[in-house]
Amino acid sequence: MSNLPKIAWIGLGIMGSPMAENLIKAGYTVTGYTLEADKLERLAAAGGTAATSVAEAVTDADVIITMVPASPHVEALAYGPDGILAHARRGALLIDMSSITPQTSIDLAKAAADNGIRVLDAPVSGGEAGAVEAVLSIMAGGEQADFDAARPILEALGKTIVLCGPHGAGQTVKAANQLIVAVNIQACAEAVVFLEKSGVDLTAALDVLNGGLAGSTVLTRKKDNFKNRDFRPGFRIDLHHKDMGIVTDAARTVGAALPVGTLVASLVASLRAQGDGGLDHSALLRGVERLSGHTTES
Repeated sequence: MSNLPKIAWIGLGIMGSPMAENLIKAGYTVTGYTLEADKLERLAAAGGTAATSVAEAVTDADVIITMVPASPHVEALAYGPDGILAHARRGALLIDMSSITPQTSIDLAKAAADNGIRVLDAPVSGGEAGAVEAVLSIMAGGEQADFDAARPILEALGKTIVLCGPHGAGQTVKAANQLIVAVNIQACAEAVVFLEKSGVDLTAALDVLNGGLAGSTVLTRKKDNFKNRDFRPGFRIDLHHKDMGIVTDAARTVGAALPVGTLVASLVASLRAQGDGGLDHSALLRGVERLSGHTTES
């Protein structure tokens, strides 16, 4: 019998499924719940156990991990008679790895404490590839002791794992991450169109740019998307639109100006309004192409 904590995993999407599977590979017992039957079948095929409800998933778990799209989803899972707080055992650790508002994380930690449940907010960066390769960056908020207890689990999921401060701090850092990523993708997309309209060999140009100060993880991960116009979702425009709303709202609350970020947020929103919300966020290239009369769309 394994002495490792038993894990309940809720949310088996593009990133949640490979993350849960990495925990199984690391020797953890994982019981999963999601609304999509095919995702539960995938978890079972990987060696996990499929649950039929939140209550069934969390009742015997030592650690509960949620990985869902937004604050309303976390709140729906956590609260109410069928939620996590009603059915998790006292002393359990709830790690929310979703990208939500900092205030939602703060409120969840307070409510969970009343039920004897510990909470960490631990959103991630790295996209689908980072989830599959278990090299995510994990930014946590909460108590040091809870972070220390969670660290072996987090180390099965990521490479850069940092406690950023109290409850909500992880979500604040994730909001900053999404600001940087969106602006970076937009800059790369503009460079791609500029290079192509100038008649430069795009592959050669992106290789040399990525070797200098203009290089970035974004360019490394997304340059093939740009070159091949491959916008299959690793991280959807819909989700980045949600995240840009989080960072612009949080920045307004603390009085931080985001002149470039606010512009890029509007470009993300525009792309979504044009029907591209289900595409990867590298599809910001499509918006630049449309503005430049340089579309390669079929």
